[in-house]
Amino acid sequence: MTRIAFIGLGNMGGGMAASQAKAGHAVAAFDLSAQALEKAVAAGCRAAGSAAEAVSDAEVVISMLPAGPHVRSVYANDVLAKAPKSALLIDCSTIDVESARAVAADAKAQGFRFADAPVSGGTAAAEGGTLAFMVGCDESDFAAVEQALEPMARAVIRAGDHGAGQAAKICNNMVLGISMIGVCEAFALAEKLGLDPDRFFEIATKSSGQCWSLSNYSPWPGQVPAAPSNRDYEGGFATAMMLKDLKLAQEAAAKSGAAAPLGAQAEGMYALFDRLGGGGKDFSAILELFRGQWPPNR
Repeated sequence: MTRIAFIGLGNMGGGMAASQAKAGHAVAAFDLSAQALEKAVAAGCRAAGSAAEAVSDAEVVISMLPAGPHVRSVYANDVLAKAPKSALLIDCSTIDVESARAVAADAKAQGFRFADAPVSGGTAAAEGGTLAFMVGCDESDFAAVEQALEPMARAVIRAGDHGAGQAAKICNNMVLGISMIGVCEAFALAEKLGLDPDRFFEIATKSSGQCWSLSNYSPWPGQVPAAPSNRDYEGGFATAMMLKDLKLAQEAAAKSGAAAPLGAQAEGMYALFDRLGGGGKDFSAILELFRGQWPPNR
């Protein structure tokens, strides 16, 4: 049994903390939301009164927070100040590369081992313990990081040194966001041309149009049983979260001098869908915008 402090129990963090408790670890959980804390306790975690309390005797600290400023603040004010120096620190938030490297530098300067380890897989994978982790850390620390993440993971891959996990995450999600728009546009066009969507799915998944967004996460209901499209696009990976990741990718592109024009176009499309009320829906629901079915009941 490992003593784990888990900070941040939102849509992703709640399921991740529950997976650690299910694996038999002692999880001290903290979130500003009382409802999220109650849910974590029901899943086998112990509620902590603060982040500082949660980390006070932790062997592993895992955080899942909204954005870079939150990560910087929690680590500076609570984790680095109160956690034992022997604790392994793992931030699973999706944040900017600069913040990840800054927190890593502060942690290392104070004698801690630190990893940025953002995730891919959505809420279903968080609840099922089947997330993919992209890790940025010192090579000598990776075995310990991999072991700590194992109860929540189907894959743990070291992307490189500190910040590389965040770089991999934003690049991966830029691919995902762009490809989903292409798939949704194709379904909308197929419908207008009178092509049966199930027949199009069968053809495209067996030909050069095949991609993860189509084969594993089809936006058209009834084609992939686990896809959010079968649940009125509830759950999964919210449009607002995809928009956040695409903004991070564009910020990184601007700072590094990289060209990412399709990423910029994808950001604009998801921003429009978000402004039209689709922010809480799975990002594949943008299909309804291309079909002329969004906003609903207009």
